[in-house]
Amino acid sequence: MQRLMVECSEDTSHQETIMDDSGKTYKLIELVGVSETSTEDAIRSAIAQASQSLKGLAWYQVIETRGLIQDGNVTQFQVTLKIGFRILSEGELARD
Repeated sequence: MQRLMVECSEDTSHQETIMDDSGKTYKLIELVGVSETSTEDAIRSAIAQASQSLKGLAWYQVIETRGLIQDGNVTQFQVTLKIGFRILSEGELARD
């Protein structure tokens, strides 16, 4: 599998990773899921929302976990994720 890192010229802090395996190309995006219940709920919520507008979601990786503390209690869970999705061909897009 070949891995290529590309920096976007407008925002030097943003990077895209494209993975090519058997003629398939993938893109990684970074999202932050938020929940008042748990880190697992924050992950599931972020993926569910991403799946409403993105096709070909394939995997996720937890990058960072953090939260909000108020009056000594954890009140919010925040999980930064990298989500990989496959770039679909015109034929695959037409089938949906």
